[in-house]
Amino acid sequence: MEKKEKDRKSVIVNTSVIGIIANVFLAIFKAIVGFVSNSIAITLDAVNNLSDVLSSVITIVGTKFAEKAPDKDHPYGHGRIEYLSAMIISIIILYAGGLSFFESIKKIIFPELPDYNLISIVIIAVAVIVKIFLGLYVKKVGKKVNSESLIGSGTDALMDAIISTSTIIAAIIYVSLGIKLEAWLGLVISLVIIKSGIDMFRKTFSQILGERVNKDIAESIKNTVESFDGVYGAYDLILSNYGPDVYLGSIHIEVEDTMKACEIDELTRKIMHKVYKENNVLLSAIGIYSLNTKDEESNKIRETVNKIVHSYKTVLQMHGFYLNKAEKIINFDIIIDYDDENKANTYKEIYDKIQEIYKEYKIQITMDFDVSE
Repeated sequence: MEKKEKDRKSVIVNTSVIGIIANVFLAIFKAIVGFVSNSIAITLDAVNNLSDVLSSVITIVGTKFAEKAPDKDHPYGHGRIEYLSAMIISIIILYAGGLSFFESIKKIIFPELPDYNLISIVIIAVAVIVKIFLGLYVKKVGKKVNSESLIGSGTDALMDAIISTSTIIAAIIYVSLGIKLEAWLGLVISLVIIKSGIDMFRKTFSQILGERVNKDIAESIKNTVESFDGVYGAYDLILSNYGPDVYLGSIHIEVEDTMKACEIDELTRKIMHKVYKENNVLLSAIGIYSLNTKDEESNKIRETVNKIVHSYKTVLQMHGFYLNKAEKIINFDIIIDYDDENKANTYKEIYDKIQEIYKEYKIQITMDFDVSE
C-alpha cells in the first residue's frame, strides 16, 4: 500500500508539472496578444493562466508536504495538507477573479478600443485546443488518484477553454460589426472565475470539516468483513479521513453467542488484515454484537421487535439485537434517517410499543447515527 501511495504522489506531481509548462506558454502567448491588440479580455485570460501555474506549484508543494511520515505531534500523518493546498488554490482563484472584475469595470467606465487581427485570433484558437486537452487530461488523472487539487485544475482549464472561445467570438463580432463587447466579456469571465473559486472553496472546506463516508468505500469494507464465516453482519462503520484515501476506522460485527474469546480474537485479527490489504483502511477497533442462538423465543421476540421498528419509514436499520433472559433485558440499536424532523418522538414511540408488549423486560435502545449505512 505504501508503494501505491508513492505512485499516487508521483502521478500528481508529474501531472502538475505538465500543467505548469502548458500554462506558462499559454500565458506568454496570451499576454503578448493582449498587449498588442489592447484587449483586456485576452490579458485577463493570460493572468488566469498564471494563476493556474501557481495552483499547480501549490499542488506539488502540498503533495510533497503530505508525504511526510507520521511523527509525535501528527501520528496519523500529514495527508490533510492536500485539502489545505486545495483551499489555498481556491483563494488564489477568488483573488484572480476579483482583480479581473475590477479591471473589467474600469474598462467599461473608461473604454479603450481593441485592435484584433487574424494572428491573435488564431493564437487564442490554438490556446483553446490546448486547454481542452489539458483540462480533460488533468481532470481524468485527478479523479483516478482522488486529488481534489488536480480535479479543480482540470475543471478550471476546461472553463478557460470556454472563456477563450467567448473571447474569439467577441473579436470576430468586433472585426465584423464593429460592436465592442470585450470589456463586458471580461466582466463575465471574472464572475465565472469567482464562482469557480467559491465552489472549490466550499468543497474543500466541507472535506476539512468532515464528510459522509463514500458509499462505495463503505460497501466494499462491509463486503470484505461479511465474507468471513461466522460473521452474520457488519454495522456501525466509522471512518476518519486523514487525507485522500487515508482512513482509520472501526466497525461492529455480529457473531454467535457461543464463540470463545480466542476464536473472536483470531477472527478480528484476520478481518483487520484483509480489510487493510483489500481496502487500504486500518480498522483500529472491531466491536462485537452477540447473536442469540440458544433458544427459539429470542428469535421470535427479535422478529416482533424488527417488525415494530421497521413499521416506521424513517428507520433505516436495526441491528445488535440481544436478549438477556437472566437479567430480563432487550438490547438493540436503531438508525433513524436525518430527514426525520422529530427523531426523539420516533424513538419514544418505538420504545413505548415494545415496552407495552414485553412489560417484564427492560428495553435498552441505542440510537446510532447514519454515517455510512
